[in-house]
Amino acid sequence: MLGPEGEITTVGIGNVTTEAGATITDVQITYQRWGEFRGDPHGKNNIIVVEHALTGDSDATDWWSEAVGPGKALDTDKWCVICTNALGSCYGSTGPASQHPDGGVWGSRFPAISIRDMVHAEQAFFEALGISRVHAIVGGSMGGARVLEWTLMFPEQVDYALVLAVSARASAWQIGIQTAQITSITHDPNWQGGNYHGTGRSPDAGLAAARRVAHLTYRGEMEIDERFGTSAQPGENPLGAFRTDDHRFAVQSYLEHQGTKLTKRFDAACYVTLTEALNRHDVGRGRGGLNKALASSTVPTMIVGVDTDILYPYHQQEHISRNLGNLLAMSKLSSPVGHDAFLVEARQMDRILRHFIALTEETPSARDMAVAHGAYDI
Repeated sequence: MLGPEGEITTVGIGNVTTEAGATITDVQITYQRWGEFRGDPHGKNNIIVVEHALTGDSDATDWWSEAVGPGKALDTDKWCVICTNALGSCYGSTGPASQHPDGGVWGSRFPAISIRDMVHAEQAFFEALGISRVHAIVGGSMGGARVLEWTLMFPEQVDYALVLAVSARASAWQIGIQTAQITSITHDPNWQGGNYHGTGRSPDAGLAAARRVAHLTYRGEMEIDERFGTSAQPGENPLGAFRTDDHRFAVQSYLEHQGTKLTKRFDAACYVTLTEALNRHDVGRGRGGLNKALASSTVPTMIVGVDTDILYPYHQQEHISRNLGNLLAMSKLSSPVGHDAFLVEARQMDRILRHFIALTEETPSARDMAVAHGAYDI
């Protein structure tokens, strides 16, 4: 049923029709898993699904190394942890950089997608594996948006959920800052309408610029100022008589390094596609608005926010917790790091994850409650 432990495995799920009505043909979803599966694939089992953030991949033991593994909070000696690569990404799952069934690369032929489209594809992936129920789904940032949609789209297939550092919908500010990143890429002359693959020219400058803007929203103002202040990059003078690109403040050099690093591992069109999906994130769409949608949630869900998060401010997680139909718990990460704290504050995240796991073991799921009240045939 499941691929070899730790190995990247790809599953075909057929065609996916997007929320907006476009069709993505012959979709492939890449995943990795750790730990042995135990239980019933259609009932109680030990599967914990981990959802990655924007530029993440299926190797959760790499980007969340302190959380996933033997003896860790997501203990792979006990749990079967599965992490897929999102639809639209560039780490194996079908996206703009993938080969098109009709030849060449998808490029501009790849349609705009939403968070719901990613979840639809992932649900089809589990269906292809013969799995119709999981113990829990956990994710932060874009991964958290996917978790929220899972609880509303397929509540009967998820027993528990943990949503980290995300909102119930994109705010105007988030759309604005993310659109600035998208246009940094699409205005790069090497973008070529999104059809740059195989031309020998790619919009690396635009992608690097987008990442510089994004990174400032991932990190806290206090942390950035504490690390760099107004210091000059060694050997350079940003206070000279004329401004030049080769005389920088230390923070400029740091951000340029972050931008260049991303161009070496991520595809620009995939970045545009996933960022646009975040712009479209709104759990209230078609469900009577945000509060009504959240109130309809039956899956016991824990909400976690970061007190210094610029990208998804803590008040947005408070809003979710106040309106959620089945709140399991609420927790706050206190850190100068900002949004990325859920990835780097290992000790705090260890406590939060262990608390979440403990709650899932002692709190009846919505399905259990329904059975207890006679809502299901036994």
